[in-house]
Amino acid sequence: MKFKVNKDLCIGCGACQATAPDVFEIGDDGFAFCKLDDASKDLIEDATDAKEGCPTDAIEEVNE
Repeated sequence: MKFKVNKDLCIGCGACQATAPDVFEIGDDGFAFCKLDDASKDLIEDATDAKEGCPTDAIEEVNE
């Protein structure tokens, strides 16, 4: 499963990185990004928790 961070909505609070550090990171620009092209099954639960916990709903699941 793929996840994407909408930088127009991201405030760089770091909640996603704290919840799913193997999936999300705060970049040099101060905004979060997804470090993986595709989250493995063992990381999907953490990534989904980060998505649900994002205060600005900046994280999206990308189904291709």
